Amino acid sequence: MNYIIIGYSVAAVNAIKSIRSLDSKGKIYVISEEEKLYSRPLISYYLAGKIKEDEMNFVEGNFDTKYNLKVYYSEVAKSIDFDKKLVYLYGNKKLSYDKLLITTGGVPVIPDIKGYKSYIEGIFTFTKLDDAKNLLNYIKRNKINQAVILGGGLIGMKAAEGLLAHNIKLKIIDITDRLLANTFDKEASCYIEKKLNQHGSEFISNNTIVEIFSKNKKLESVKLKDNKKINTKLLIIAVGVKPNIEIVYNTKMKTNKGILVDEFMNTNLDDVFSAGDVVETKNFITQENSVIAIWPAAAVQGRVAGLNMVDKKFKYDGMFGMNSVEILGVSSISFGLTNVQQKDGFEILVKKDSDYYKKIVIKDNKVVGVILVGNIERGGIYGMLIKQKIDVSSFKNELLRDDFGFLILPKDFRKHLVLKEYLEV
Repeated sequence: MNYIIIGYSVAAVNAIKSIRSLDSKGKIYVISEEEKLYSRPLISYYLAGKIKEDEMNFVEGNFDTKYNLKVYYSEVAKSIDFDKKLVYLYGNKKLSYDKLLITTGGVPVIPDIKGYKSYIEGIFTFTKLDDAKNLLNYIKRNKINQAVILGGGLIGMKAAEGLLAHNIKLKIIDITDRLLANTFDKEASCYIEKKLNQHGSEFISNNTIVEIFSKNKKLESVKLKDNKKINTKLLIIAVGVKPNIEIVYNTKMKTNKGILVDEFMNTNLDDVFSAGDVVETKNFITQENSVIAIWPAAAVQGRVAGLNMVDKKFKYDGMFGMNSVEILGVSSISFGLTNVQQKDGFEILVKKDSDYYKKIVIKDNKVVGVILVGNIERGGIYGMLIKQKIDVSSFKNELLRDDFGFLILPKDFRKHLVLKEYLEV
């Protein structure tokens, strides 16, 4: 068997492990646009100076050799012939496959802003290690002490983590009324906003950038929707990512926002699978199709895809959105459905003080959403309750306890959960 994987990150790594657990002899070819394998969630720590580049790997150093891979680093797959089962690379290279996995990830969304040009010095995105390297060099070279981040979602806040470590004052701008709008509520956002203000930084809500001003190809300032002008030499555009489906444009591959896959990570084409940030698949809680561009989802999807590429029927049961960031010493984690109303059949439990906020969302006696700000040590147990759809009615009053954890669960639940394979997560 010839296995080809386009894209080399966590989904690909988990697919490779799955394939090799069942097929030790098949040939695996990996095409990677980047020059090395690394953990993308760690780029904010690299930017902050908390880790070095050689500490960013998430597999053993001999991974390619151990799993008998042929990796084409710094190569780009330019097209696929699904009928002939060929992948074409630049430089007249072509590879044939029996099974193909597309894990091309996501690419930054660049909004239509007057005056924006990709060549303007001082404008960055923040999704790859090269982004962090270029950003760090720019900060040092230009002695940057203040910056603007467009986007208060996960990417924007991860960029903020790194910049704040250099004592750079930030103006974070978002079109919504809160930070981390996908899984934060307004009250949780206020805890982070308070810390930003104490640092001399600012969150500007319900606003966006409508024009960029530059001189001699260098950034000078930005204008907001409310006509306010901000002078800055550094702008990070972090309004989100979109699935990188360029390679399957104008082909027989079915796509919506991302590549459409079934519960086996199959696409609509024979012997072609997809996983990671490029796919659109079901949300575990809502059961609706969506793009959930997070590391844990990509890892599980890759593992499932790899098993099914070797004809082991293994289902992916979905994932839910998650955020985890630390801003100025304030840790937070949030996942699931958190911006809901009680009138829609949800029960909302809240515990808070000046430094701590906990919100548990319940529907039909099952936890469907959680926000923890200030203390995230118990985050894993709540995620487990969501993933296992545990009926919490018998211990609902315990959910807000500071020491809530595995041992507080009824004995029968603990016995049942210990046997579950998912605990490896």
